[in-house]
Amino acid sequence: MSAPAAQTPAPTPAPSARDRRRWARFLVDERAEARLYRQLASRRTGEERAILESLADAEGRHEAHWLALLGGEPKRLPRRSLDTVVLGWMARRFGWIFVLALAQNAERRSPYDDEPFATAAMAADEKIHSEVIRTLAARGRRRLSGTFRAAVFGANDGLVSNLALVMGIGATGVASQFVLFSGIAGLLAGALSMAAGEFVSVRSQRELLSATEPNDDAHHALSDLDLDANELALVYRARGMSEADATARARRVIRVAQGIETAPAITSPVGVPDDHEVVGRAWGAAISSFLFFASGAIIPVLPWMVGLSGLAAVITALVLVGTALMLTGATVGLLSGGPPLRRALRQLGIGFGAAAVTYALGLLFGVTLG
Repeated sequence: MSAPAAQTPAPTPAPSARDRRRWARFLVDERAEARLYRQLASRRTGEERAILESLADAEGRHEAHWLALLGGEPKRLPRRSLDTVVLGWMARRFGWIFVLALAQNAERRSPYDDEPFATAAMAADEKIHSEVIRTLAARGRRRLSGTFRAAVFGANDGLVSNLALVMGIGATGVASQFVLFSGIAGLLAGALSMAAGEFVSVRSQRELLSATEPNDDAHHALSDLDLDANELALVYRARGMSEADATARARRVIRVAQGIETAPAITSPVGVPDDHEVVGRAWGAAISSFLFFASGAIIPVLPWMVGLSGLAAVITALVLVGTALMLTGATVGLLSGGPPLRRALRQLGIGFGAAAVTYALGLLFGVTLG
């Protein structure tokens, strides 16, 4: 019985006008992304700059792919997508961590997974790019997380707590001057409380980390240790090394300390990350907590400060605070790599929910006292 004849693959259909328009769109977006990475790289140094430039080079390879399919530079190119325009504008004006967080979301939505004319390597590149951007953004978040956390939470606490306070006081029907005084008192009390609490919290965390880090107290005794019977290996085992590796390392450190070997000893801690940068500094966190709580807490009081009263003051306060809550919520969402609109609406719901409860209580007490 003869072997079946090999089947020839079906010919690739000729690209349509819609395909060519889509390729042109990909070409424009790849160029914009490469330009974005080069702009960000120009503001960095060292390894981060090299990584961003490599990402730009990779986008250049994708650009060459679409140019080849198009048969050269098209006479007319579509406009860049709104995402790339916004990212490019922000890259020139805002901090690079903020832009990387936005780029992380953009890279996560790869258009090549279902694109028949994109290679598998291109789709894989986009997934790797997303992880590289996420890692770079995480580096930046580590550098600002302590103070940034205090600032954002301080502003949100100020917005929500003082809005709830003035809504509750105002609903009782008291004079506008009393609402204003209550709001300013709430601002100062809350800001001072936040600053003190943040200072104690961050200082305690740093002291705890310092207590758990290795030190060099026993370094001067290394040369006096017995090479064959000593407990130095236990130090390295306690830091996470295996028994064999710990023993070998201990012998080498002692031999170097005793002058038997000339190679430098490895004395860096094992398995103990430097978390001080993540925690932040106590005074920085305290001052930012005070300032940002105050900046958030003053917004609900502004209508009464400019002379408004009654329903007009309440509505104005709700509009101002609602806008601020959505902005802070969206900012946290962007920097954390989450959906900004969902975070903004969540923050708005929390703030207005608290204000609704205290306003209802204020109405109840106002009726009771009246």
